[in-house]
Amino acid sequence: QVHLVELGGGLVQAGGSLRLSCAASGRAFSTYDMGWFRQAPGKEREFVAAITRNDENRYYAESVKGRFTISRDNAKNTVYLQMNSLKPDDTAGYYCAADRNYCSGVGCFIAQHYDYWGQGTRVTVSS
Repeated sequence: QVHLVELGGGLVQAGGSLRLSCAASGRAFSTYDMGWFRQAPGKEREFVAAITRNDENRYYAESVKGRFTISRDNAKNTVYLQMNSLKPDDTAGYYCAADRNYCSGVGCFIAQHYDYWGQGTRVTVSS
C-alpha cells in the first residue's frame, strides 16, 4: 500500500512554469514505477509522463514532450513534474499514480496499469 499526495498546482499565465510534486508514504517508493496523468473538465483522463522505478526510462505524451520533465528522488519518496512553456490546453487536474508492477513501455501509458492514485492538484493556465 502507498499513499500519494500531490502538491504544486495553481494558476499561471501561458508561457509560465510550474513544478508539481508527489510525495509517497508506505511501502518502499523505489519499488514503484510512477506516472502523471491529467483530466480536463468534460474529458477523459490522459497520460502525461511516466518514470520507471530506478529512472531507467522516462516516457512522455507527445503533447508535452520537450516542455515537461518527469523526475524522481527515491531518497525523498517523491516524484516531480516540471512543466514549462505552459499552454491553456494544459489546464487540468493532475494526478500521480504508482504501479507496483513493471509498466514496461506502452503499459506505462495506460491508467489501468497503476494501482494507487493521489487526490490530484489543479493546474490552470490563463491565456
